[in-house]
Amino acid sequence: MKEKKNRTRLIGLRLTPDEFEKIDGWRRKSTTSEISEFVRRVLFGKPITVHQRNQSLDDFMAELTQLRTELNAIGNNVNQAVKRLHQLRELSGVEAWIEQYDRQQADLLDKVGIIKDKMNQIADQWLQ
Repeated sequence: MKEKKNRTRLIGLRLTPDEFEKIDGWRRKSTTSEISEFVRRVLFGKPITVHQRNQSLDDFMAELTQLRTELNAIGNNVNQAVKRLHQLRELSGVEAWIEQYDRQQADLLDKVGIIKDKMNQIADQWLQ
Protein backbone atom coordinates (compact mmCIF):
# COMPACT_ATOMS: atom_id res chain seq x y z
CA MET A 1 0.00 0.00 0.00
CA LYS A 2 1.32 3.42 -0.94
CA GLU A 3 1.98 5.64 2.05
CA LYS A 4 0.36 9.07 1.85
CA LYS A 5 2.69 11.92 2.76
CA ASN A 6 1.32 15.13 4.17
CA ARG A 7 2.43 18.22 2.37
CA THR A 8 3.75 20.62 4.98
CA ARG A 9 5.86 23.01 2.91
CA LEU A 10 4.29 26.02 1.22
CA ILE A 11 5.58 27.94 -1.78
CA GLY A 12 3.98 31.32 -2.44
CA LEU A 13 3.64 32.44 -6.04
CA ARG A 14 2.08 35.64 -7.27
CA LEU A 15 0.51 35.80 -10.72
CA THR A 16 -1.28 38.42 -12.73
CA PRO A 17 -4.96 37.72 -13.36
CA ASP A 18 -4.12 36.90 -16.99
CA GLU A 19 -1.37 34.47 -15.97
CA PHE A 20 -3.68 32.76 -13.49
CA GLU A 21 -6.48 32.47 -16.06
CA LYS A 22 -4.07 30.95 -18.57
CA ILE A 23 -2.89 28.30 -16.09
CA ASP A 24 -6.41 27.65 -14.85
CA GLY A 25 -7.60 27.31 -18.45
CA TRP A 26 -5.01 24.59 -19.02
CA ARG A 27 -6.13 22.92 -15.79
CA ARG A 28 -9.81 22.99 -16.82
CA LYS A 29 -8.90 21.18 -20.04
CA SER A 30 -7.24 18.43 -18.00
CA THR A 31 -8.68 15.80 -15.68
CA THR A 32 -7.04 17.49 -12.67
CA SER A 33 -9.61 19.14 -10.42
CA GLU A 34 -7.29 21.20 -8.18
CA ILE A 35 -4.97 23.88 -9.50
CA SER A 36 -2.31 22.98 -6.91
CA GLU A 37 -2.27 19.36 -8.12
CA PHE A 38 -2.05 20.55 -11.72
CA VAL A 39 0.92 22.84 -10.97
CA ARG A 40 2.69 20.03 -9.04
CA ARG A 41 2.26 17.69 -12.02
CA VAL A 42 3.69 20.30 -14.41
CA LEU A 43 6.63 21.09 -12.10
CA PHE A 44 7.59 17.47 -11.58
CA GLY A 45 6.99 16.40 -15.18
CA LYS A 46 4.19 13.99 -14.33
CA PRO A 47 1.70 13.09 -17.06
CA ILE A 48 -1.40 15.23 -17.45
CA THR A 49 -4.48 13.79 -19.08
CA VAL A 50 -6.20 16.35 -21.27
CA HIS A 51 -9.86 16.27 -22.26
CA GLN A 52 -10.33 16.49 -25.97
CA ARG A 53 -13.70 17.84 -27.00
CA ASN A 54 -15.39 17.13 -30.27
CA GLN A 55 -17.20 20.37 -31.12
CA SER A 56 -19.50 18.69 -33.64
CA LEU A 57 -20.53 16.17 -30.97
CA ASP A 58 -21.11 18.99 -28.46
CA ASP A 59 -23.30 20.82 -30.99
CA PHE A 60 -25.16 17.59 -31.74
CA MET A 61 -25.79 16.95 -28.05
CA ALA A 62 -27.08 20.51 -27.57
CA GLU A 63 -29.54 20.03 -30.43
CA LEU A 64 -30.64 16.64 -29.08
CA THR A 65 -31.22 18.18 -25.66
CA GLN A 66 -33.41 20.86 -27.20
CA LEU A 67 -35.32 18.26 -29.23
CA ARG A 68 -35.81 16.12 -26.12
CA THR A 69 -37.37 19.11 -24.36
CA GLU A 70 -39.69 19.72 -27.31
CA LEU A 71 -40.63 16.03 -27.50
CA ASN A 72 -41.43 16.02 -23.78
CA ALA A 73 -43.70 19.04 -24.29
CA ILE A 74 -45.45 17.33 -27.22
CA GLY A 75 -45.87 14.17 -25.13
CA ASN A 76 -47.43 16.19 -22.31
CA ASN A 77 -49.81 17.83 -24.80
CA VAL A 78 -50.85 14.44 -26.18
CA ASN A 79 -51.48 13.11 -22.67
CA GLN A 80 -53.61 16.16 -21.85
CA ALA A 81 -55.52 15.78 -25.13
CA VAL A 82 -56.31 12.11 -24.46
CA LYS A 83 -57.44 13.01 -20.96
CA ARG A 84 -59.78 15.65 -22.43
CA LEU A 85 -61.10 13.12 -24.95
CA HIS A 86 -62.21 10.86 -22.11
CA GLN A 87 -64.08 13.79 -20.55
CA LEU A 88 -65.95 14.85 -23.72
CA ARG A 89 -69.66 14.12 -23.96
CA GLU A 90 -70.59 15.78 -27.29
CA LEU A 91 -69.65 14.85 -30.85
CA SER A 92 -68.52 18.40 -31.69
CA GLY A 93 -65.98 18.22 -28.87
CA VAL A 94 -64.61 14.96 -30.25
CA GLU A 95 -64.16 16.51 -33.70
CA ALA A 96 -62.22 19.45 -32.23
CA TRP A 97 -60.08 17.00 -30.25
CA ILE A 98 -59.29 15.00 -33.39
CA GLU A 99 -58.15 18.17 -35.21
CA GLN A 100 -55.91 19.13 -32.31
CA TYR A 101 -54.55 15.59 -32.04
CA ASP A 102 -53.73 15.54 -35.77
CA ARG A 103 -51.74 18.79 -35.41
CA GLN A 104 -49.82 17.42 -32.45
CA GLN A 105 -49.12 14.17 -34.27
CA ALA A 106 -47.74 16.13 -37.24
CA ASP A 107 -45.48 18.11 -34.85
CA LEU A 108 -44.26 14.89 -33.30
CA LEU A 109 -43.46 13.34 -36.68
CA ASP A 110 -41.57 16.50 -37.71
CA LYS A 111 -39.42 16.37 -34.57
CA VAL A 112 -38.74 12.65 -35.02
CA GLY A 113 -37.68 13.38 -38.61
CA ILE A 114 -35.28 16.08 -37.39
CA ILE A 115 -33.79 13.66 -34.85
CA LYS A 116 -33.33 11.04 -37.55
CA ASP A 117 -31.61 13.56 -39.85
CA LYS A 118 -29.27 14.74 -37.08
CA MET A 119 -28.37 11.17 -36.14
CA ASN A 120 -27.60 10.41 -39.78
CA GLN A 121 -25.40 13.52 -40.01
CA ILE A 122 -23.36 12.59 -36.94
CA ALA A 123 -23.06 8.97 -38.11
CA ASP A 124 -21.74 10.17 -41.47
CA GLN A 125 -19.14 12.33 -39.71
CA TRP A 126 -17.97 9.47 -37.49
CA LEU A 127 -17.79 6.97 -40.33
CA GLN A 128 -15.51 9.12 -42.50
